[in-house]
Amino acid sequence: MSGTNIKPNKKSSKNSTFIIAGVIALGAGLLFAYLMFYTSPEHNMEMVKVIAVTEDGCIAETMDGYAVNIGECNATPGQFVDALVDQKTKERAALMNPTN
Repeated sequence: MSGTNIKPNKKSSKNSTFIIAGVIALGAGLLFAYLMFYTSPEHNMEMVKVIAVTEDGCIAETMDGYAVNIGECNATPGQFVDALVDQKTKERAALMNPTN
């Protein structure tokens, strides 16, 4: 009996390793890009009514009924001010409460 030595193809093994690593890197990159787009703020200037002044900033209500933290302000409750409001926060709040 003559023995045959079967050597694994190292080139094929390296290629499949690089392909798997590339697919994983592409998936991670796409996930990162999606999360950055979804969580990045989109601020618009809106007229809001201050409803409370707290240590964490002023809490205001937008004209469409969302409570938002507008940060530090020199206003009193009941006063209307222009403030930057994150529109994505409002979108997420609407998704959490579909009865609006």
